[in-house]
Amino acid sequence: MAILKVIEYFSDYCIDKRILEFDVSSATVIDAALALKCEEKQIAKTLAFRHDSSALLIVTAGDAKIDNAKFKSTFGMKARMLNAEETLEKTGHAVGGVCPFALPTSAIVYLDESLKRFSMVFPACGSSNSAIELSIEELIKYSSSRGWVDVCKEWQSN
Repeated sequence: MAILKVIEYFSDYCIDKRILEFDVSSATVIDAALALKCEEKQIAKTLAFRHDSSALLIVTAGDAKIDNAKFKSTFGMKARMLNAEETLEKTGHAVGGVCPFALPTSAIVYLDESLKRFSMVFPACGSSNSAIELSIEELIKYSSSRGWVDVCKEWQSN
């Protein structure tokens, strides 16, 4: 199970005990916000896109949507999400538990500007019923992000 990989990954940083596992699903932004008793926009959702033979992961706020024009301008390609099978193959995580942790070295991670308005966010941890509360600084550190991008819309007014 992917959550075991994430637990092992976080044990290297001595924060594996901070992983939360729920008796209910946290597979969607709505489900995760209900399980965590937080606002949907505080969920750090990880979206997986095609990038050559690997995955390009964008971590966004729960209320943000990919802006295709911004994505193409930033990455020089059309935003094409991986299907469920490809997501598992290229990230090691199934849809509903995709996160920017314990990834294959070929996976590329970026953080979207929509997250910068929060001090704390809740990304998944490799399963459809898990999350961890991280500061933005911790998210940057543990996701091995290549940096910040501005590829989303519809969050500025929230």
